[in-house]
Amino acid sequence: MYALKQPPIPFKSSIAGSRRSTGKFFKVRTAPTFGSRSNRHGSVRAVISGGDKAAVEASTPPLQSKDLNASLVPSSPIEVQAVVTIRKKMKEKVSEKIEDQWEFFINGIGQGILIQLISEEIDPVTNSGKTVESAVRGWLPKPLPSKYSHVIEYAANFTVPSDFGCPGAVLITNLHGKEFYLLEIIIHGFDKGPFFFPANTWIHSQKDNPESRIIFKNQAYLPSQTPAGIKDLRHKDLQSIQGNGKGRRKPHDRIYDYDVYNELGNPDKSEELARPVIGGEERPYPRRCRTGRPPSKSDPLTESRIEKPHPVYVPRDETFEEIKQNTFSTGRLKALLHNLLPSLAVKLSSSDIPFKCFSDIDKLYNDGLILKDDDEQTESVLFSGNMLKQVLTVGEKWLKYEIPAIIKKDRFAWLRDNEFARQTLAGVNPVNIEILKEFPIISKLDPAVYGPPESAITKELIEQELNGMSVEKAIEEKRLFILDYHDIFLPFIGKMNSLPGRKAYASRTVFFFTKTGFLRPLVIELSLPPAPSSPQSKHVYTHGHHATTHWIWKLAKAHVCSNDAGIHQLVNHWLRTHACMEPYIIASHRQLSSMHPIYKLLHPHMRYTLEINALARQSLINGGGIIEASFSPGKYAMEVSSAAYKSMWRFDLEALPADLIRRGMAVEDPSEPCGIKLVIEDYPYAADGLLIWSAIKEWVESYVERFYSEPNSVTSDAELQNWWNEIKNKGHADKRNEPWWPKLNTKEDLSGILTTIIWVASGQHAAINFGQYPFGSYVPNRPTLMRKLIPQEDDPDYEKFLQNPQQTFLSSLATKLQATKVMAVQDTLSTHSPDEEYLGQVNPLHAHWINDHEILELFNRFSSRLEEIEKIIHRKNKDSHLKNRSGAGIPPYELLLPSSGPGVTGRGIPNSISI
Repeated sequence: MYALKQPPIPFKSSIAGSRRSTGKFFKVRTAPTFGSRSNRHGSVRAVISGGDKAAVEASTPPLQSKDLNASLVPSSPIEVQAVVTIRKKMKEKVSEKIEDQWEFFINGIGQGILIQLISEEIDPVTNSGKTVESAVRGWLPKPLPSKYSHVIEYAANFTVPSDFGCPGAVLITNLHGKEFYLLEIIIHGFDKGPFFFPANTWIHSQKDNPESRIIFKNQAYLPSQTPAGIKDLRHKDLQSIQGNGKGRRKPHDRIYDYDVYNELGNPDKSEELARPVIGGEERPYPRRCRTGRPPSKSDPLTESRIEKPHPVYVPRDETFEEIKQNTFSTGRLKALLHNLLPSLAVKLSSSDIPFKCFSDIDKLYNDGLILKDDDEQTESVLFSGNMLKQVLTVGEKWLKYEIPAIIKKDRFAWLRDNEFARQTLAGVNPVNIEILKEFPIISKLDPAVYGPPESAITKELIEQELNGMSVEKAIEEKRLFILDYHDIFLPFIGKMNSLPGRKAYASRTVFFFTKTGFLRPLVIELSLPPAPSSPQSKHVYTHGHHATTHWIWKLAKAHVCSNDAGIHQLVNHWLRTHACMEPYIIASHRQLSSMHPIYKLLHPHMRYTLEINALARQSLINGGGIIEASFSPGKYAMEVSSAAYKSMWRFDLEALPADLIRRGMAVEDPSEPCGIKLVIEDYPYAADGLLIWSAIKEWVESYVERFYSEPNSVTSDAELQNWWNEIKNKGHADKRNEPWWPKLNTKEDLSGILTTIIWVASGQHAAINFGQYPFGSYVPNRPTLMRKLIPQEDDPDYEKFLQNPQQTFLSSLATKLQATKVMAVQDTLSTHSPDEEYLGQVNPLHAHWINDHEILELFNRFSSRLEEIEKIIHRKNKDSHLKNRSGAGIPPYELLLPSSGPGVTGRGIPNSISI
């Protein structure tokens, strides 16, 4: 056997460029990123064009056939080099810098990191992949350009037999006492190289786990295509990720498993904080990532709590990276600081106080607070007129809320009926409005428990608002729409209203779509369940023209908005995106090898989700957490979410076109790009969403076609079938027997499933998350809770209402403390981190994610299409005919613009649910 003899490759940078031993630079190509947008989001990595072999050819004249024998030498060992790229902390303490120097020394003498190359070919002696081993050496690692000054490279040299074949895997053993973050390994010197081994993973210390980490090459392989030399490693790596379902998870673990939501309550701290298990037959729910903590002392069914600042376990690679961690910590600090304002007010009063006038709310944006910039947040308070000041002993900063987009251009927009209606199509929760298909409106709840099922909204009541049109005609012409929260809330209203400071109804709102293209609210029904002392109560309100009915109509709309805010947060946001995505992520890691093409496709869409969900269970949706404190359902919030999962969640209807058809907001039309036609053309969420959906669908279909072109290739893929079965049977175990789960038999089935998952993680989450502060932080526009029922004529407070309706309205809203708490959370949740990765973009440090030129071309096409969509959306926002996204004082609809900068921007589609 003969091979081209090559000299050892000198140490080189994989980001700054590549050079041969002659010292000359050869042609470099830009790694694929999101079209031209990549240039706006950071430097682009350069790699050798054509690999090492191309570089050799570039410096060597082409051989003539007659000289071929002269150019070959008898087979001899090959000298190859591994360039190991490691990421350090950007901001290190002095002690950490000293530790780094010791690490450099240990690595320099070859005692820090061991590397084993595993061939794709079988060694006939061991019946496993051929192996060679070396250690990282070099006294000083080479830092990369200033943008990546925290990224360093080491080298390890190998002498490999000429018949070694291509390397398919690398085993890494960390001999240091602590973990390190491995970005990638590039192997130079092989004839067909270089070979890229993207890692982007924490490598545990051998003292924590004696097993070496397995890193595979960036070649995608279906299970049946796996080279013989690395087949066993593929199986072994999956086994290590699955774990055995026993024991408490440790911080360095990367084990993914399932559990129910049994750690929301804290019965050991207080009986008031006990909460039922969410997940199971009684309260069905998607599963979350198992932590293995012991049960609480008070309740064996409840897992013991971990409170801040201690972290909840997530697999090690799911934790926030440094930039994200800093951003989120700053956000959490900001939330704490925001709460100083109402906390100070509470100190000066015996109890929490409501807003007394609208100018009280304006002060949150116009005035501000000088805050001490330290961790303890101790302060001494002085008053000076309307300004709240602090006497500080250290650095100061000025803190105040940004003016929300909803009132920035038009302070009074929220008062108008057309704005109330517009937000059902172009607001932060545009996914609940549906067409009114039949009349009368009938509840599906048990009449024996909840009273007569017929709505109090009568035909006569609607027709008096229709200017001569009949209800039947309006339904036939698809002109009547409804926002219906009756059945989801009514079973909980009695319990919710027994909570201190909470009063709510189960609402229905009927809208009429006018010939001028506006949606107009006609009638609101607010219901209370039957009680031992009173029958079922149903109140119906119309806007009216008298001052009294006008203020009562405002209160009715506020109660509808409160219902809407609760469903938005607990169902559409938390349940349908965050909670439902978690099982897809767990199953992807457990059942799909990192070599699997579908794992590579999904990987960007799983970033940070498990960590943000763990933080939410710790501080947001937990017993006594911010969601319970700030939204109408209070301690019953997660039970409402579970009820919604039980009654309405279906995977097949999470696809955007299917959801629009389910709600009657679209009809099937094969001539349209997505096969459907919108009933209301000017429906910004749906119109822009379908553009994003179709781009994702086209990308996914072309990707799947690349790997599953053969008949039966989907059904014969064991990893893929295990993945889908586990999502259904373990991740969504309480729905495992439902008949609507899609089959997974064909590439069309697979494309549909993947498009839905990616849409939920990207476009759907963006549309209902990043508008939270712009729409929700002006309390009267979207109150998250109401504290009073609407006064009736025989109520003692009715006279007070007549005397001062504004005071009645404001005192019905959340208090200052409640409002500023939720505003702080909305601000944090609406913020893009500087390291956000957006749909259609690739982080330059992750550019070698797949070794497939055709796939990279398809991805570039997807990126370009998203750029086109961005331009289309900008044009729509300037179209005066589209009244729901343009006009005097109306904010443009930007929530589905793909790109964004950092901060609260009200736009941008991240790849994943990362906040």
